[in-house]
Amino acid sequence: MSEAPRLHVVPGEHVRGPRPEKRPGPRQEPAAPEPLWREVLGEQLRELRRRNQKTLAETAARAGISPQYLSEVERGLKEPSSEMIAAVAGALGTTLGGLTESVAAELRPTHEVSWRRDEFGARRSAPGPVLLALAA
Repeated sequence: MSEAPRLHVVPGEHVRGPRPEKRPGPRQEPAAPEPLWREVLGEQLRELRRRNQKTLAETAARAGISPQYLSEVERGLKEPSSEMIAAVAGALGTTLGGLTESVAAELRPTHEVSWRRDEFGARRSAPGPVLLALAA
């Protein structure tokens, strides 16, 4: 009986042949990361507090929270609940809705967003490079 030939795997090659050479594509500058909701919220709260000429301690006392917590919210380190945001907004003489609109306006993109459908049929915004390609 003759022995069947053994197959040997050659590193760097597929079963169907050698792998195609990878050529570097055009270098793309990384897009600036979008700010987080909590970061923009914190900036807006700090700006509003300073415009009202209130200290961190005064505002925190009126909102019923600690100055340390309010400081962390203003620096974008904490993700406060809607009740907490409403309390701070009220302490600063505004409403939750008004503050939310202000934050949303800051986060709203200045360019038109392109939409695509994902594999389940839901609308999704197209990723950045596609937006740039469509705009050209």
